[in-house]
Amino acid sequence: MTEKSSARRHGRRRVKRSPVGSSPGTLIADPSASKPALSVTVMSASGFKTFQDVSPDDIRRLKSEWPTIWVDCVGLGDVGLIADLGKIFDLHALALEDTVNTGQRPKSDFYDEHGFVVLYAIDDDENHRFEQIAVFFGDGFVLTFGERPGDPFDPVRKRIEVNGGNRLRARKADYLAYALIDAVIDSYFPRIEAIGAEIDQVEDEIMECWEHAQMGALHHARHDLIVLKRWLWPLRDAISGLIRADATYLTAETKLYLRDTLDHVSSQIEITETYRETVTSLIEMHMSMAQAKTNEVINLLTIVSTIFIPLTFLAGVWGMNFDHEASPWNMPELHWYYGYPAALATMAVIGVLLFLYFRWRRWL
Repeated sequence: MTEKSSARRHGRRRVKRSPVGSSPGTLIADPSASKPALSVTVMSASGFKTFQDVSPDDIRRLKSEWPTIWVDCVGLGDVGLIADLGKIFDLHALALEDTVNTGQRPKSDFYDEHGFVVLYAIDDDENHRFEQIAVFFGDGFVLTFGERPGDPFDPVRKRIEVNGGNRLRARKADYLAYALIDAVIDSYFPRIEAIGAEIDQVEDEIMECWEHAQMGALHHARHDLIVLKRWLWPLRDAISGLIRADATYLTAETKLYLRDTLDHVSSQIEITETYRETVTSLIEMHMSMAQAKTNEVINLLTIVSTIFIPLTFLAGVWGMNFDHEASPWNMPELHWYYGYPAALATMAVIGVLLFLYFRWRRWL
């Protein structure tokens, strides 16, 4: 199996669960998970600062000094560090367990002091690889947990750096959480558009010149659309849950922006469904064209065989070894002076007449 074909299977992820019988909220790291790297962005209406490779003690200090703090944890291989973050921000144990046990269904949960959202981002578009992103947010803080380096948050980071009338820095943490969630959802649009371009190209190729390899491209496109559907449908429910939530740390103004995010998800679902129908139609058309070509070949071979049947019959008759000296009725034409050219001429006339008849009946 090639690396690319193996990567396509990341759409069917295994959920990494705690051992059977363990207590709820048990944190067990995946042995293959990378070690966490923490980065912190603190902000206020007047400014911001960003810190790399911080410790839990640094986070406690920054949390008390700034009105809004964003902690970005990349890597889930150290459950001790994740548990420390949970204590600092009073995160629920069940939410932390879902963070460590990747492969969760996209969802949104709400606790007394914070909200929790699970969603998926495309972290390797070339190999169609997704990673789980967990977002915690409450009064004055946002935490994001990713499996690997690379995320769609760069547009948000650039917006934080803009000076003058910066809404991200001036508003509460729930607006920052919205911006991060919206960035993940918007990152699906380029992939969806790329799939649409691939489908259009294959459709043009099929109409221009049918080939067997086109079926593989269509199946790959359908697989990618199925994976997108798997993450987008529950994600729409998660965003709807955020809009309906009755939590003090989620303001009505932020919910208005989340409605726009919900429109984006709904639009992506509609586009993927349209593309899936298009791919299904193209697969059916490709199979019909393959059947038509097969029938065309069979028809041609049948016509050729039909033309040669009487010729083979004549050749078989004239090839029988009867003794002419025993009886004058035994193949007298074999002793004709022009017997051979007459036989060839007879065969040629029969073949031409059959060919003209097939053309007249429009079988050719």
